[in-house]
Amino acid sequence: METALTRLVGVRYPIVQTGMGWVAGPRLVSATANAGALGILASATMTLDQLREAVREVRSRTDAPFGVNLRADAADAGERVRIMIEEGVRVASFALAPSAGLIAELKEAGVVVIPSVGARRHAEKVAAWGADAVLVQGGEGGGHTGEVATTVLLPQVVDAVDIPVVAAGGFFDGRGLVAALAYGAAGIAMGTRFLLTSDSTVPDAVKARYLAATVKDVTVTTAVDGLPHRMLRTDLVDSLEGAGRTRSLTSAVRRAAGLRRLSGLTWPAMIRDGLTLKHGKELSWSQVLLAANTPMLLRASMVEGRTDLAVMASGQVAGVIEDLPSCAELVERVMREARHVLRLLGAQGDWTTGRISST
Repeated sequence: METALTRLVGVRYPIVQTGMGWVAGPRLVSATANAGALGILASATMTLDQLREAVREVRSRTDAPFGVNLRADAADAGERVRIMIEEGVRVASFALAPSAGLIAELKEAGVVVIPSVGARRHAEKVAAWGADAVLVQGGEGGGHTGEVATTVLLPQVVDAVDIPVVAAGGFFDGRGLVAALAYGAAGIAMGTRFLLTSDSTVPDAVKARYLAATVKDVTVTTAVDGLPHRMLRTDLVDSLEGAGRTRSLTSAVRRAAGLRRLSGLTWPAMIRDGLTLKHGKELSWSQVLLAANTPMLLRASMVEGRTDLAVMASGQVAGVIEDLPSCAELVERVMREARHVLRLLGAQGDWTTGRISST
Protein backbone atom coordinates (compact mmCIF):
# COMPACT_ATOMS: atom_id res chain seq x y z
CA MET A 1 0.00 0.00 0.00
CA GLU A 2 1.63 3.21 -1.18
CA THR A 3 1.02 6.48 0.64
CA ALA A 4 2.89 9.74 1.10
CA LEU A 5 4.51 8.17 4.18
CA THR A 6 5.76 5.03 2.45
CA ARG A 7 7.27 7.11 -0.35
CA LEU A 8 8.86 9.53 2.09
CA VAL A 9 10.64 6.95 4.24
CA GLY A 10 10.90 4.01 1.83
CA VAL A 11 8.89 1.34 3.67
CA ARG A 12 6.31 -1.03 2.19
CA TYR A 13 3.42 -0.34 4.54
CA PRO A 14 2.10 2.88 6.18
CA ILE A 15 2.66 1.63 9.72
CA VAL A 16 5.04 3.05 12.33
CA GLN A 17 6.28 1.41 15.54
CA THR A 18 6.82 4.22 18.00
CA GLY A 19 10.05 4.86 19.94
CA MET A 20 9.12 3.60 23.41
CA GLY A 21 11.80 3.95 26.07
CA TRP A 22 13.26 0.60 27.25
CA VAL A 23 10.97 -1.19 24.76
CA ALA A 24 11.95 -0.10 21.24
CA GLY A 25 15.40 -1.69 21.14
CA PRO A 26 17.27 -3.27 18.23
CA ARG A 27 15.29 -6.53 18.28
CA LEU A 28 11.85 -4.92 18.06
CA VAL A 29 12.95 -2.24 15.60
CA SER A 30 14.62 -4.67 13.21
CA ALA A 31 11.67 -7.08 13.39
CA THR A 32 9.33 -4.21 12.54
CA ALA A 33 11.53 -3.07 9.67
CA ASN A 34 11.79 -6.57 8.26
CA ALA A 35 7.98 -6.79 8.38
CA GLY A 36 7.76 -3.78 6.04
CA ALA A 37 6.82 -1.10 8.59
CA LEU A 38 8.91 1.73 10.04
CA GLY A 39 10.63 0.81 13.29
CA ILE A 40 11.77 3.63 15.58
CA LEU A 41 14.64 3.08 18.00
CA ALA A 42 14.22 4.77 21.40
CA SER A 43 17.45 6.59 22.25
CA ALA A 44 16.55 8.78 25.24
CA THR A 45 17.47 6.01 27.69
CA MET A 46 20.78 5.27 25.95
CA THR A 47 24.25 6.76 26.32
CA LEU A 48 25.91 8.04 23.15
CA ASP A 49 27.98 4.88 22.83
CA GLN A 50 24.92 2.70 23.39
CA LEU A 51 23.04 4.63 20.71
CA ARG A 52 25.75 4.06 18.13
CA GLU A 53 25.96 0.39 19.08
CA ALA A 54 22.17 -0.02 18.89
CA VAL A 55 21.98 1.62 15.46
CA ARG A 56 24.69 -0.70 14.18
CA GLU A 57 22.92 -3.72 15.65
CA VAL A 58 19.69 -2.79 13.88
CA ARG A 59 21.66 -2.30 10.66
CA SER A 60 23.17 -5.78 11.07
CA ARG A 61 19.67 -7.28 11.39
CA THR A 62 17.93 -5.51 8.50
CA ASP A 63 18.51 -3.66 5.25
CA ALA A 64 15.20 -1.84 5.57
CA PRO A 65 14.85 1.83 6.62
CA PHE A 66 14.38 2.62 10.31
CA GLY A 67 14.42 5.66 12.55
CA VAL A 68 15.70 6.94 15.89
CA ASN A 69 13.64 8.84 18.45
CA LEU A 70 15.33 11.75 20.24
CA ARG A 71 14.51 14.17 23.01
CA ALA A 72 14.87 17.59 21.44
CA ASP A 73 15.56 19.15 24.84
CA ALA A 74 18.42 16.78 25.70
CA ALA A 75 21.73 18.53 26.36
CA ASP A 76 23.48 16.18 23.96
CA ALA A 77 20.83 16.26 21.21
CA GLY A 78 23.36 17.68 18.74
CA GLU A 79 25.77 14.82 19.40
CA ARG A 80 22.99 12.27 18.94
CA VAL A 81 22.05 13.87 15.65
CA ARG A 82 25.65 13.60 14.46
CA ILE A 83 25.71 9.91 15.33
CA MET A 84 22.54 9.37 13.33
CA ILE A 85 23.98 11.18 10.34
CA GLU A 86 27.28 9.31 10.53
CA GLU A 87 25.51 5.95 10.81
CA GLY A 88 23.09 6.65 7.95
CA VAL A 89 19.82 6.55 9.89
CA ARG A 90 16.88 7.27 7.60
CA VAL A 91 14.40 8.95 9.99
CA ALA A 92 14.70 11.26 13.01
CA SER A 93 11.68 11.14 15.31
CA PHE A 94 11.21 13.65 18.12
CA ALA A 95 9.06 13.51 21.24
CA LEU A 96 9.28 17.31 21.59
CA ALA A 97 9.52 19.83 18.79
CA PRO A 98 13.13 20.15 17.55
CA SER A 99 14.57 23.56 16.82
CA ALA A 100 14.57 24.94 13.29
CA GLY A 101 18.37 24.63 13.30
CA LEU A 102 18.28 20.95 14.24
CA ILE A 103 15.70 20.24 11.54
CA ALA A 104 17.85 22.02 8.95
CA GLU A 105 20.96 20.06 9.95
CA LEU A 106 19.15 16.75 9.62
CA LYS A 107 17.51 17.63 6.32
CA GLU A 108 20.78 18.80 4.84
CA ALA A 109 22.17 15.33 5.60
CA GLY A 110 19.19 13.66 3.93
CA VAL A 111 17.50 12.52 7.15
CA VAL A 112 13.69 12.60 7.21
CA VAL A 113 12.41 14.62 10.19
CA ILE A 114 9.14 13.55 11.84
CA PRO A 115 8.31 15.33 15.12
CA SER A 116 5.49 14.12 17.35
CA VAL A 117 2.85 16.66 18.38
CA GLY A 118 -0.33 16.79 20.40
CA ALA A 119 -1.87 20.02 19.12
CA ARG A 120 -2.63 21.71 15.81
CA ARG A 121 -0.48 24.75 16.58
CA HIS A 122 2.54 22.56 17.26
CA ALA A 123 2.09 20.83 13.92
CA GLU A 124 1.89 24.20 12.16
CA LYS A 125 5.07 25.35 13.90
CA VAL A 126 7.25 22.37 12.97
CA ALA A 127 5.85 22.33 9.43
CA ALA A 128 6.87 25.97 9.03
CA TRP A 129 10.35 25.05 10.28
CA GLY A 130 10.74 22.41 7.57
CA ALA A 131 9.66 19.11 9.13
CA ASP A 132 9.04 16.45 6.47
CA ALA A 133 6.04 14.92 8.21
CA VAL A 134 4.36 15.03 11.60
CA LEU A 135 3.08 12.33 13.95
CA VAL A 136 -0.02 13.48 15.83
CA GLN A 137 -1.09 11.61 18.97
CA GLY A 138 -4.56 11.89 20.41
CA GLY A 139 -5.49 11.42 24.05
CA GLU A 140 -5.95 7.65 23.68
CA GLY A 141 -2.20 7.21 23.30
CA GLY A 142 0.09 5.94 26.04
CA GLY A 143 2.65 7.92 28.02
CA HIS A 144 2.43 11.69 28.27
CA THR A 145 -0.72 12.63 26.43
CA GLY A 146 -3.27 15.35 25.83
CA GLU A 147 -7.01 15.68 26.31
CA VAL A 148 -8.21 15.73 22.69
CA ALA A 149 -9.23 12.44 21.09
CA THR A 150 -7.50 11.32 17.91
CA THR A 151 -10.74 11.51 15.94
CA VAL A 152 -10.98 15.23 16.73
CA LEU A 153 -7.30 16.17 16.66
CA LEU A 154 -6.31 14.29 13.50
CA PRO A 155 -8.58 16.09 11.00
CA GLN A 156 -7.57 19.44 12.51
CA VAL A 157 -3.91 18.73 11.83
CA VAL A 158 -4.53 17.24 8.39
CA ASP A 159 -6.37 20.41 7.38
CA ALA A 160 -3.69 22.67 8.88
CA VAL A 161 -0.49 21.38 7.25
CA ASP A 162 0.65 20.34 3.78
CA ILE A 163 3.05 17.62 4.91
CA PRO A 164 2.20 13.94 5.54
CA VAL A 165 0.46 13.29 8.85
CA VAL A 166 0.84 10.04 10.78
CA ALA A 167 -2.00 9.25 13.18
CA ALA A 168 -1.31 7.83 16.65
CA GLY A 169 -3.44 7.08 19.68
CA GLY A 170 -6.00 4.26 19.65
CA PHE A 171 -4.74 2.21 16.69
CA PHE A 172 -4.25 -1.55 16.75
CA ASP A 173 -5.78 -3.09 13.61
CA GLY A 174 -6.57 -2.67 9.92
CA ARG A 175 -9.90 -0.95 10.55
CA GLY A 176 -8.02 1.81 12.32
CA LEU A 177 -5.60 2.16 9.42
CA VAL A 178 -8.47 2.63 6.95
CA ALA A 179 -10.15 5.13 9.28
CA ALA A 180 -6.92 7.15 9.58
CA LEU A 181 -6.49 7.18 5.81
CA ALA A 182 -10.08 8.34 5.41
CA TYR A 183 -9.34 11.27 7.71
CA GLY A 184 -6.44 12.19 5.44
CA ALA A 185 -3.52 10.66 7.33
CA ALA A 186 -0.69 8.97 5.43
CA GLY A 187 -0.38 6.14 7.94
CA ILE A 188 -0.71 5.08 11.56
CA ALA A 189 1.70 4.71 14.47
CA MET A 190 1.27 2.12 17.21
CA GLY A 191 3.12 1.75 20.49
CA THR A 192 1.22 -0.55 22.86
CA ARG A 193 0.32 -2.92 20.02
CA PHE A 194 4.01 -3.39 19.14
CA LEU A 195 4.96 -3.64 22.81
CA LEU A 196 2.60 -6.62 22.96
CA THR A 197 4.35 -8.76 20.35
CA SER A 198 6.60 -11.78 20.67
CA ASP A 199 9.49 -9.69 19.31
CA SER A 200 9.20 -7.23 22.19
CA THR A 201 11.77 -7.79 24.95
CA VAL A 202 9.35 -6.70 27.70
CA PRO A 203 9.23 -9.45 30.38
CA ASP A 204 6.42 -11.98 30.09
CA ALA A 205 4.97 -11.09 33.49
CA VAL A 206 4.57 -7.47 32.42
CA LYS A 207 3.03 -8.45 29.10
CA ALA A 208 0.57 -10.59 31.03
CA ARG A 209 -0.49 -7.53 33.07
CA TYR A 210 -1.19 -5.64 29.85
CA LEU A 211 -3.14 -8.52 28.32
CA ALA A 212 -5.25 -8.88 31.46
CA ALA A 213 -6.13 -5.18 31.49
CA THR A 214 -9.56 -3.91 30.50
CA VAL A 215 -10.15 -0.49 28.99
CA LYS A 216 -11.07 0.77 32.47
CA ASP A 217 -7.70 -0.39 33.82
CA VAL A 218 -5.92 2.21 31.67
CA THR A 219 -5.94 5.60 33.36
CA VAL A 220 -4.55 9.11 33.02
CA THR A 221 -2.83 10.48 36.11
CA THR A 222 -0.74 13.50 37.03
CA ALA A 223 0.42 11.90 40.27
CA VAL A 224 3.66 10.52 38.85
CA ASP A 225 5.35 13.62 37.47
CA GLY A 226 2.74 16.38 37.41
CA LEU A 227 1.90 15.91 33.74
CA PRO A 228 -1.01 13.91 32.27
CA HIS A 229 0.41 10.42 31.84
CA ARG A 230 -1.62 7.49 30.47
CA MET A 231 -0.67 4.16 32.04
CA LEU A 232 -1.99 0.97 33.55
CA ARG A 233 -3.55 1.44 36.96
CA THR A 234 -1.21 -0.22 39.47
CA ASP A 235 -0.58 -0.20 43.22
CA LEU A 236 2.03 2.52 42.64
CA VAL A 237 -0.47 4.75 40.86
CA ASP A 238 -3.09 4.16 43.57
CA SER A 239 -0.62 4.94 46.35
CA LEU A 240 0.59 8.13 44.67
CA GLU A 241 -2.94 9.37 44.00
CA GLY A 242 -4.07 8.59 47.53
CA ALA A 243 -1.07 10.02 49.34
CA GLY A 244 -1.05 13.40 51.04
CA ARG A 245 1.78 15.86 50.33
CA THR A 246 4.00 14.71 53.22
CA ARG A 247 3.36 11.03 52.67
CA SER A 248 3.86 11.47 48.93
CA LEU A 249 7.22 13.16 49.46
CA THR A 250 8.37 10.44 51.87
CA SER A 251 7.33 7.74 49.40
CA ALA A 252 9.01 9.55 46.50
CA VAL A 253 12.28 9.87 48.44
CA ARG A 254 12.20 6.18 49.32
CA ARG A 255 11.48 5.13 45.75
CA ALA A 256 14.02 7.59 44.39
CA ALA A 257 16.69 6.14 46.67
CA GLY A 258 16.06 2.67 45.31
CA LEU A 259 15.96 3.83 41.72
CA ARG A 260 19.07 5.98 42.22
CA ARG A 261 21.00 2.79 43.00
CA LEU A 262 19.74 1.27 39.76
CA SER A 263 20.52 4.31 37.63
CA GLY A 264 23.81 5.32 39.22
CA LEU A 265 22.67 8.97 39.33
CA THR A 266 23.66 11.28 42.18
CA TRP A 267 21.00 13.11 44.17
CA PRO A 268 21.99 16.50 42.69
CA ALA A 269 21.79 15.05 39.16
CA MET A 270 18.35 13.59 39.86
CA ILE A 271 17.03 16.87 41.24
CA ARG A 272 18.50 18.77 38.30
CA ASP A 273 16.86 16.40 35.80
CA GLY A 274 13.56 16.67 37.61
CA LEU A 275 13.63 20.46 37.58
CA THR A 276 14.49 20.41 33.87
CA LEU A 277 11.42 18.28 33.24
CA LYS A 278 9.14 20.81 34.94
CA HIS A 279 8.77 22.86 31.74
CA GLY A 280 7.21 25.68 33.76
CA LYS A 281 4.75 23.38 35.54
CA GLU A 282 3.89 23.69 39.21
CA LEU A 283 5.34 20.45 40.56
CA SER A 284 5.62 19.37 44.18
CA TRP A 285 9.00 18.12 45.40
CA SER A 286 7.72 14.55 45.29
CA GLN A 287 6.73 15.06 41.65
CA VAL A 288 10.14 16.57 40.87
CA LEU A 289 11.81 13.46 42.28
CA LEU A 290 9.46 11.15 40.41
CA ALA A 291 9.81 13.16 37.19
CA ALA A 292 13.56 12.70 37.38
CA ASN A 293 13.01 9.00 37.94
CA THR A 294 10.23 8.35 35.44
CA PRO A 295 12.66 6.71 32.97
CA MET A 296 13.84 4.42 35.75
CA LEU A 297 10.27 3.70 36.85
CA LEU A 298 9.63 2.59 33.26
CA ARG A 299 12.84 0.55 33.27
CA ALA A 300 11.75 -1.26 36.42
CA SER A 301 8.78 -2.71 34.55
CA MET A 302 9.94 -2.90 30.94
CA VAL A 303 13.38 -4.34 31.70
CA GLU A 304 13.37 -5.72 35.23
CA GLY A 305 9.81 -7.05 35.15
CA ARG A 306 8.82 -5.26 38.36
CA THR A 307 5.10 -4.54 38.58
CA ASP A 308 5.23 -3.25 42.17
CA LEU A 309 7.80 -0.45 41.74
CA ALA A 310 7.05 0.57 38.20
CA VAL A 311 5.20 2.68 35.70
CA MET A 312 3.57 0.87 32.78
CA ALA A 313 2.76 3.44 30.12
CA SER A 314 -0.14 2.25 28.01
CA GLY A 315 -2.55 3.32 25.34
CA GLN A 316 -6.23 2.59 25.85
CA VAL A 317 -5.94 -0.15 23.24
CA ALA A 318 -4.34 -2.40 25.87
CA GLY A 319 -7.91 -3.15 26.94
CA VAL A 320 -8.75 -4.75 23.60
CA ILE A 321 -5.48 -6.55 22.79
CA GLU A 322 -5.54 -10.27 23.52
CA ASP A 323 -2.50 -11.87 21.86
CA LEU A 324 1.24 -11.62 21.22
CA PRO A 325 1.88 -12.03 17.48
CA SER A 326 5.29 -11.50 15.94
CA CYS A 327 5.85 -8.16 14.24
CA ALA A 328 5.61 -9.90 10.87
CA GLU A 329 2.30 -11.49 11.83
CA LEU A 330 0.96 -8.22 13.22
CA VAL A 331 1.82 -6.13 10.17
CA GLU A 332 0.48 -8.77 7.78
CA ARG A 333 -2.75 -8.97 9.79
CA VAL A 334 -3.24 -5.20 9.84
CA MET A 335 -2.73 -4.97 6.10
CA ARG A 336 -5.01 -7.94 5.40
CA GLU A 337 -7.75 -6.41 7.57
CA ALA A 338 -7.33 -3.03 5.88
CA ARG A 339 -7.71 -4.51 2.41
CA HIS A 340 -10.76 -6.48 3.55
CA VAL A 341 -12.40 -3.34 4.97
CA LEU A 342 -11.73 -1.46 1.75
CA ARG A 343 -13.35 -4.23 -0.27
CA LEU A 344 -16.39 -4.18 2.01
CA LEU A 345 -16.66 -0.45 1.56
CA GLY A 346 -16.41 -0.78 -2.18
CA ALA A 347 -13.78 1.92 -1.97
CA GLN A 348 -10.70 2.62 -3.98
CA GLY A 349 -7.90 4.48 -2.29
CA ASP A 350 -6.09 7.50 -3.60
CA TRP A 351 -3.20 7.20 -1.14
CA THR A 352 -1.39 10.15 -2.69
CA THR A 353 -3.67 12.31 -0.56
CA GLY A 354 -4.62 9.59 1.91
CA ARG A 355 -8.34 9.98 1.19
CA ILE A 356 -10.78 7.28 0.10
CA SER A 357 -12.86 7.79 -3.02
CA SER A 358 -15.94 5.60 -3.56
CA THR A 359 -16.25 3.53 -6.71
